[in-house]
Amino acid sequence: MDWGMRNRIARMFPARSGHTVMLAVDHGYFMGPTRHLENAGATIGPLLPYCDAVALTRGILRTSVPPSCEVPVVLRVSGGVTVLHEDLSHEAVTTPMHEALRLNACAVALSVFVGSPHEHETLSALGALVSEGESTGMPVMAITAVGKELEKRDARYLALACRVSAELGAHLVKTYYCDGFSKVVEACPVPLVVAGGPKLDNEEAALKLAHAAIAEGASGIDMGRNIWQSPHPVAMLKALRAIVHDRATVREATELFAGEKANTPSAPAAALA
Repeated sequence: MDWGMRNRIARMFPARSGHTVMLAVDHGYFMGPTRHLENAGATIGPLLPYCDAVALTRGILRTSVPPSCEVPVVLRVSGGVTVLHEDLSHEAVTTPMHEALRLNACAVALSVFVGSPHEHETLSALGALVSEGESTGMPVMAITAVGKELEKRDARYLALACRVSAELGAHLVKTYYCDGFSKVVEACPVPLVVAGGPKLDNEEAALKLAHAAIAEGASGIDMGRNIWQSPHPVAMLKALRAIVHDRATVREATELFAGEKANTPSAPAAALA
């Protein structure tokens, strides 16, 4: 692995803990203006100082993130289908590698749909993107178990999807937490970051998920809705950081969240409407 690629990865995984707290705000590429992300800039802005990387599309990067931002960018480069279609697996690479380089991304990300009608196309796209990444020094993150694949979220399926992604050369893999998650980690030779998925019932449930994932070997989290759909997103992000970087307990993180609610901005009024 060349210096450039190692440098990009190191920027996303601070030496403080070797772990990462990624902020996922790429949902609009297939969901449109989803709740609390209608005004992307207003939602993203207050959160940037507290994340180790931000995952988003080139359109939102250009329109909603100031060029002075120093937070590493994980650029979503796949798409081509929306929630209006039954089959979400019919994706393709929609942003070329030269765009990612021009936008100064630290990594590119695409979805792979293992076990779907378009498994072959998405896995082939991953292989091709990895080859481009190796030649340009750009890490590639494979995102597994999305859309209807959520129904298959068990250790056996996730271990398969993550291992296949790593075998094809993915430098990072984003997946979901499940019972027996340590087996998924053991079977994957590259770092795993854990998604939050749809908004959970309360903040404590999301903190428990993050704590369990880190305890069982995840290299970090890549959460979106469980942060910015919270009425107190900055406080929530700070609590998650305490778990990921400081190994805080769920109780400690919950207490931190409660204390930070009074001292940090609430979600933008437009998002809460």
